[in-house]
Amino acid sequence: MTTTPVRLHHTDHPGTAPTLLLVHGWGGSGGDWDPTLPYWRHRVLVPDLRGHGRSPKPAEGYGAGDFAADLAELLLRLGTGPVIAVGHSMGGQAVTALTVEHPDLVRGLVVVDPAYGRDEAEAARIPAEQEELRKEGTEWAARFVEGAFHPGTDDELLNRQRQLMLDMDPDVLLQCRVGMYLAPDAFGLRPATGAYLARRRCPVLGVYATSRAAQFERETLSDPRSHVVVFDGAGHFLHEERPRDLVELTEHWVAGIGKAL
Repeated sequence: MTTTPVRLHHTDHPGTAPTLLLVHGWGGSGGDWDPTLPYWRHRVLVPDLRGHGRSPKPAEGYGAGDFAADLAELLLRLGTGPVIAVGHSMGGQAVTALTVEHPDLVRGLVVVDPAYGRDEAEAARIPAEQEELRKEGTEWAARFVEGAFHPGTDDELLNRQRQLMLDMDPDVLLQCRVGMYLAPDAFGLRPATGAYLARRRCPVLGVYATSRAAQFERETLSDPRSHVVVFDGAGHFLHEERPRDLVELTEHWVAGIGKAL
């Protein structure tokens, strides 16, 4: 069950229709998308998720359904009409839940190295990781960031993301990971991922850093307009490492599905 929606802090950047909703990942903020902003032709709406950035920080409600309810409130309040929902990592879960739970608000879904589809080996590590996060707090999360960028990434990008993690409330970080992987309604782990993704009813663009994760996404797709791409040599934060490539790919895909809608 989702909690009461909160009013999210957001920025709104003008452009053509349809609106693109850009949703950041775990421990990030809407500013994660700043490297992409010079390249969009479409209007882009960029929120901070609850507990992150300048949005409210409620005591609970950090599952994908909670994030989706907040995003739905934002879209309805702004009267955007159906959007192209774009989400990175945990944000990929949030926009997937938005697509499933509020289908009238989404015309297309873009997931950027999303935080779902974790296999048994990855699932087995999560309890120990949660304990490390409890003991070490945001320092553990900061090390996650350091390992998630491709070697040679601009230090300014990496240091910004690391500082965002250090500034987070550790309890929010813990609750987010419970919401992604451990809660009864979580769909971050297989086979729950496959069952939840089967409920999507719009075209999907998947953009991945590894071929293995990309293949899992391909196996979930049913809409012929869907497409999966691997950015070879990119890290997990590929929207920051290769912003222009991501925007050009997304804009081209959006134009293609627009002709078919």
